[in-house]
Amino acid sequence: MSLHDEGHTVAGWTGSVIGTVGSVAAGMGVCGWGPGIPLGLAISVVALLVTWGLHLAGWGKPPGPRPRDQWPFLRRDRSARGGHPDCLGCHLAGRRGVPARTPAIPEPTVAATATTATASASASAESSS
Repeated sequence: MSLHDEGHTVAGWTGSVIGTVGSVAAGMGVCGWGPGIPLGLAISVVALLVTWGLHLAGWGKPPGPRPRDQWPFLRRDRSARGGHPDCLGCHLAGRRGVPARTPAIPEPTVAATATTATASASASAESSS
C-alpha cells in the first residue's frame, strides 16, 4: 500500500475506464469513423454521471486526504450520505455537509478603542467651537 491517499476508489476507476472508452470512440471519429464523435461525447457524459452516482453512493472519496483506515480500494466512504464539505458533486446533489471551519480572526480591540476615542474627542471639540 502506498504512503499517500491517492484517491483510488471504485468511483474513480470506473469513471476513468468509461471515460477512456469515450475518448477512444471520439478519437476514432476524428480519424473518420462517422458516429465516433457523438458516440464518444455520449459515453463521456455517461462516465461523468456514473462517477457522480458512485461518489454519492459512497464509493468515492471526499476532497482532501481521508483517514488511513479508509484508504483501501473497496472501502466505502462513511461520510457520503450527509455530503462532503467543499465538494461540488455533493453540492450539486443538494448535500451540503458540514461547512469547512474558517480560522477565527480576532477583532482589533485596541485600534477600535483608539479610533472611537479620537472620533469622540474631535466630535466634542467641533461641538464646543
